Amino acid sequence: MASETSATSDEINFHTRKWVRPEDLNANGTLFGGSLLRWIDEEAAIYAIIQLGNGMVVTKYMSEINFVSSAEQGDLIEMGLTATHFGRTSLTMRAEVRNIITRKSILTIEKIVFVNLDEEGNPAPHGYTEITYKRDRLPSHHLGIKAPAEQD
Repeated sequence: MASETSATSDEINFHTRKWVRPEDLNANGTLFGGSLLRWIDEEAAIYAIIQLGNGMVVTKYMSEINFVSSAEQGDLIEMGLTATHFGRTSLTMRAEVRNIITRKSILTIEKIVFVNLDEEGNPAPHGYTEITYKRDRLPSHHLGIKAPAEQD
């Protein structure tokens, strides 16, 4: 059974923070959208790994990206994600980026879909229906636990 919710900024936990540095700027002196999207995709992958308990996940889809405002050099920004739907082999989430000081929204993405993969790289059922806030789903290779074939 899949669970689906509509996440607002109040329901998103903001954990990842970035400092906008000179190498993150575009020709206009504001945060380059490509840098921001790279950060979001990486953060979303980490979120999917934790939620699905598998280090083998891939980005399948991103909906319209809404750049609401910009950030400048020296700004501190925070990225937040929340799961909105668990499919059989997928996880859908919502993303928001905002200025830490002003809390002004910089970007929203209503739908980012990640797919859970098996060892051969094929979509695989994950068995989850709810968000976790614990570390109990971390894949064993991220915990330093050897797979049965690697043990002495």
